[in-house]
Amino acid sequence: MHTVAVLALDQVIPFDLSAPIDTFGWARLPDGREAYDVRVCSVAGEVSAAGGAFTVRAPYGLETLAEADTIVLPGAADPTVPLPPEVAEALRAAAAAGTRIASICVGAFVFAATGLLDGLRATTHWVAADALAERHPEVTVDANVLYVDNGQFLTSAGAAAALDMCLHMIRKDHGSEAAAHAARMSVMPLEREGGQAQFILHELPPAPAGATLEPLLHWLESHCDRDLALEEIAARAGMSTRTLNRRFREQTGTTPLRWLHRARVRRAQHLLETTPYPVERIAAQTGFGSPTAFRERFRRVVGTSPRAYRKSFQTADRV
Repeated sequence: MHTVAVLALDQVIPFDLSAPIDTFGWARLPDGREAYDVRVCSVAGEVSAAGGAFTVRAPYGLETLAEADTIVLPGAADPTVPLPPEVAEALRAAAAAGTRIASICVGAFVFAATGLLDGLRATTHWVAADALAERHPEVTVDANVLYVDNGQFLTSAGAAAALDMCLHMIRKDHGSEAAAHAARMSVMPLEREGGQAQFILHELPPAPAGATLEPLLHWLESHCDRDLALEEIAARAGMSTRTLNRRFREQTGTTPLRWLHRARVRRAQHLLETTPYPVERIAAQTGFGSPTAFRERFRRVVGTSPRAYRKSFQTADRV
């Protein structure tokens, strides 16, 4: 049985800890047996969860890292806390032995602190991406993806991206059937067959609650089917186009038109998943103007074609 060691450091983020436990725990072999032996380990035996909500009593110590086939590194509340030397040493030794290591969310800071990600591409939660890049300039940080698979080393973004990465690893280990079962039990979509591009709901860059652009963002999302020019959006907001661009950068980290394109892609994903409408109709209903423009933008954002996205999604049964 494939052993997965989940390393819980102090102030571990609860979701980061539970996501791999549940996802790998759902995986089954063709004969119904469990596919993974999941073990939670720690340095001191007992650690606090982020925010002090509860404590975790880990039944395994660091010696489990040497026995594991896969090591998962959840994030902690303060990812800048220095990594205990014994943890770094154990992770490097495991890596040298060929163990697969994956981080979740800001667990990438733990991973990067070992030096194992030097020269590699990695990801983390978009909020922490700049900090990770600044703290570890030798790592190429990509904040625009859900996860990065470098072969032996993997990193994932925050929240549900951990599930995507775990399902990806299950598929690599045991095939699509085992991954499909784990996905259904987790009420999650499967990855696209044959590649890492994922049929996911790409989240729009959020604006802080109460931000001046919040009403405009709601209006844009509900009117993304229209052919909206920058001037019309600025007029709606009561600003000049220059001021609008500056406010968007400040509050969402992107431009108005890029935000609008992402909203349109989100709408298109929903229609592809839930309706039999042809691509031409979806292109019109999402404001892209032409099927060609729709296909190009969709592939740029999602990493696959609308047709492949729909086909992949429809092959995965829902619970």
